[in-house]
Amino acid sequence: MTTGSARPWGRAIMLGAVLAGLAACRAPTAESPAADSGATAKEAARVEAWALPAPAGSAQPDLALAADGDLLLSWLEPSSGKDLRLQFSRFNPGGTPPAAWSAPLTIAQRQDFFRNWADTPHVYALQDGSLWAHWLRSTGPGRMDYGVDLVRSGDGGATWTMPRLVHPAGTPGDHGFVTFWPQSADTLGIAWLDSRQKAATGGHDGHDDGHDHAGGAAMMLRAAFYDPQVAQEGEWPLDASTCDCCTTSSAMTDRGAVVVYRGRTQDEIRDTRIVRFDGVAWTAPRDVHADDWKIAGCPVNGPVVVADGNRVWVAWYTEAGGVPEVKAAMSENAGDAFSAPVTLASGTQVLGRLGLVRSGDGLLLSWLEQSADDSQRLMLGRYDLAWGDAARTEVATLAARGRASGIPRLQATADTAWLVWTDVADGAPQLHGARVRL
Repeated sequence: MTTGSARPWGRAIMLGAVLAGLAACRAPTAESPAADSGATAKEAARVEAWALPAPAGSAQPDLALAADGDLLLSWLEPSSGKDLRLQFSRFNPGGTPPAAWSAPLTIAQRQDFFRNWADTPHVYALQDGSLWAHWLRSTGPGRMDYGVDLVRSGDGGATWTMPRLVHPAGTPGDHGFVTFWPQSADTLGIAWLDSRQKAATGGHDGHDDGHDHAGGAAMMLRAAFYDPQVAQEGEWPLDASTCDCCTTSSAMTDRGAVVVYRGRTQDEIRDTRIVRFDGVAWTAPRDVHADDWKIAGCPVNGPVVVADGNRVWVAWYTEAGGVPEVKAAMSENAGDAFSAPVTLASGTQVLGRLGLVRSGDGLLLSWLEQSADDSQRLMLGRYDLAWGDAARTEVATLAARGRASGIPRLQATADTAWLVWTDVADGAPQLHGARVRL
């Protein structure tokens, strides 16, 4: 167990195969002073509803920003029989809703999607105009045997290549928690968590009841590049011991791509690490900060990163001090070293599940908190480039409990933040969106 207070769903969270499962939350507690200590010097943000093209029953949203400024929304929705559809639509921020949304297009329709509330499909656009997407596919025979399928479209999403696994076919165990980056104008960079060394010891067989992952062989972080023919240009192991089911994140610096993730030591210390591709090879893993959070299970709460030039900003969730916190740090040298971390949110109400983007001359960070009435609220923080001058906005109150809210998605254009999240209505998931005028 962790050194923090007991949080039954926030500790060794068992990942269900379906999003709609409503996990029990911890008992509500009063907010700490840090939770509402945001500065009021900035002009108040204006929150407006943002209508989405996803029908009722949709879940697992992703939101990406294309080079042309369009926003790309993807989601999973029920189809005929046992089929699910992975859909996407484009939004022109300069247009007028709802006409600004393109007609939804289907990326894939199949019965063997592996659905996971935290490990969602992604859609991504490169500078050459190509679109890329991934999803999780059950590979059997065990329930926790699933892999990462990757596809590309060169015609705006009208057609897609045949899916290919990013890891060796036939590899048992779980693979997922993908992050994409633009390795070049037409080459995709991808990193994922990979269980091949765990599977080699038979460790994956014990996880049919979820992702507890205490003891046994560790998951690893791997990366690859893909060219316009979806041919793998290179594939590397980045870290041989990572947390088993925390989200990963990546960004491009002037010195190459950086990937952040939650590491794992033999003593079950699970802090945020960073690696960088220097053009030839990957650097050795290093801690963004040694929080020394000891937790014998996966918190399913990974770090996020953005970069500009050689400056890198990372935010992460931790309970190392016994209280849930969102911390952040900055590097001036592409991740070689980081400043002392600052605490952006603290208290038993903090749930994490972060989103981070650059916006103008500042940073935007989103996270979830628990309200006293057991509902959740989606928060947006605005900061300068030194993680100071904070201002917080409550974007929405969610009826969802526990894992049913998934992980909200955040992007920004000009002076507007765009957020998408999953809520629950009449026991079924439903996507919601908001635009926040800054």
